[in-house]
Amino acid sequence: MSDSSPWLRSYIKLRFFVRIRRFLQLKTSNKRSTPSYQFRKPTATDIDIKEDRNMGKEIESEDELVVLQRSVKRLHFGRWEEKAEAAEEIRRLAKGDLKLRKSVVELGVVPPLVAMVGLEVGGRRRVAVQALIELANGTYTNKALMVEAGILSKLPKNVDALDEPMRHELAQLLLSISSLTNSQFPLNSSKTLPFLVGILESNSSIETKILCLGTLHNLSTMLDQVETLVTDEVVHILLSLSLVKEASEKALSTLGNLVVTLKGKKAMENNPMVPNSLIEILTWEEKPKSQEFSVYILMILAHQNSVQREKMARLGIIPVLLGVALLGSPLAQKRALKLLKWIKDKQHAKIGHHSGPQMGRIGIIGLPMNQREVYEGRKMMKKLVQESLNKNMEKITRRANYGENCPSKLKALVLSSSSKSLPY
Repeated sequence: MSDSSPWLRSYIKLRFFVRIRRFLQLKTSNKRSTPSYQFRKPTATDIDIKEDRNMGKEIESEDELVVLQRSVKRLHFGRWEEKAEAAEEIRRLAKGDLKLRKSVVELGVVPPLVAMVGLEVGGRRRVAVQALIELANGTYTNKALMVEAGILSKLPKNVDALDEPMRHELAQLLLSISSLTNSQFPLNSSKTLPFLVGILESNSSIETKILCLGTLHNLSTMLDQVETLVTDEVVHILLSLSLVKEASEKALSTLGNLVVTLKGKKAMENNPMVPNSLIEILTWEEKPKSQEFSVYILMILAHQNSVQREKMARLGIIPVLLGVALLGSPLAQKRALKLLKWIKDKQHAKIGHHSGPQMGRIGIIGLPMNQREVYEGRKMMKKLVQESLNKNMEKITRRANYGENCPSKLKALVLSSSSKSLPY
C-alpha cells in the first residue's frame, strides 16, 4: 500500500464520499416519506407518484456522482481534450451545489485546473478558469488552495494576446481570490500587479477594468503590500481612471489607501494630474462618494504641506470647496470645511509672517505697497467668497423650486447655509 499512486488515494476518497452521500440521501428520503401525521390516507396514485419522484432524484444524483467520478479521473490522467471536458463538467456540477464545491477539492481537482490556466491554448484555459470561478464561489478554503497551487504565477504575461471574454473571466477570478485579504491570508501582490496593470492600460471594457480596480483595492488594504503597489505608473493609472465616472469610486478609494503611506503621498505630489483632477471631481454633484474620497485625498496632501495648499488655492479650489460645503454630503461637507480652514489659517499665517519682518527691514520704502497688497488681497478674497455664495444659493433656490410645497425646507436650508456657518 506504500506504493499507492495519488489517484488510488483520490479514488478511495471518492468512494467514501459516494457512500456517505448515498446514505444521507436515503436518510433524507426516508424522513420525507414517513411524516409524523397525515391529513388523509394516501392513495395508490400518491404512492406511485412519490416513489417515481424519489427514484428519479436518486437516479439523477447517482448520475451526477458517476459524472463527477469520471471527470476527476479524466482531469488527472486524461488527454488535454479529456481534461477540458472534465473541467467543464466540474464547472457545471459545482455551479449549483455549495457542498459539492467544498467537497470536490478534496479529490485534488484544484492543482490540475490551475496548471491548465498556464496553457497558451485559449479554449483549455477558459474552461479551467470558469471551473475555478465556480469552485471559489462562497468558500475561502478553495481560494486559499488555488493560491497555494500557484494560480498567481500562472497569469498570462501578455494581456494583448487575450480576447475580451478571457480578460474578463481572469479579472473575475482574481477579484474573488483577492477577497482573502479580509481573512488576513497572505497574497503576493507583485505577482498580480503586471497582469492588473496590463488590463488597466489596455482597451478592455470598463466592466473588466472595474474588476481589476476591485482587486487593487483589496490588495491596498494590506499594509505590508502597499509599498509594492505604489509606483508612478499605478498612481497615474488610478488618477486617470478616477476621472471616468463609472470607475471613479474604486480608483479613488484605492488612492486613499495608498496616499496614507509616505511613498504613496510623495508619488501623488509628483504627479502632474494632482491636484487638478481631484479638484475637478469635487464638482461632480451627482457622485457624492467620489467627492468624499477626493476631498479626503486632498486633505492628506495638504496636511502640513504649505506648497500643496498654495498650489490648490492658485488653481481655484476655494470656491469649489465652498460649493461642496453647501451642497455635498454630510461627510464631504465636513471634510471640505476642514480643508477650507487649513487654507485660510495658512494664508493668515503667511501674511503675518511676512508683514512683521518686512516692516522693520524695509521701513518707509516697503510698508505702503505691502499694506496695499494685503488690502487688495483680502478684498479679492471676500469678493470671490461672495460670488461663490451667490452662485450656490442660486443652485439651492433652483432645486427648492422643484418642490414648491416645501417652503419650510428651503428656509431651513438657507439658514443652515449662510455665510455665518463658514470659516470665512
